[in-house]
Amino acid sequence: MKRQSEFASFLKKKRSLAGLSQKEVSEELGYSTPQFISNWERGMSTPPITAIKQLSNLYKISLDEIFELLLKETVEQVTHDLKKKFYGKKAQ
Repeated sequence: MKRQSEFASFLKKKRSLAGLSQKEVSEELGYSTPQFISNWERGMSTPPITAIKQLSNLYKISLDEIFELLLKETVEQVTHDLKKKFYGKKAQ
């Protein structure tokens, strides 16, 4: 089972701290269903950059904070994937 990404947990925490429901966020972003927000918060998908910018404003967090977190996760994933290709399935 894949562990929840740090970014997904971050989004859920920031939404909660902003006092917003998934439905309220989805409506604010123009989505027809809160399922999009749920998927982001469970790490099933990642919001598009335009939505990330809107979330930054909505949750009152800096784009730099979000950028650094996404960059860290991306580097970790690319490192993991590359090690797997080089060293086989045992790469962690």
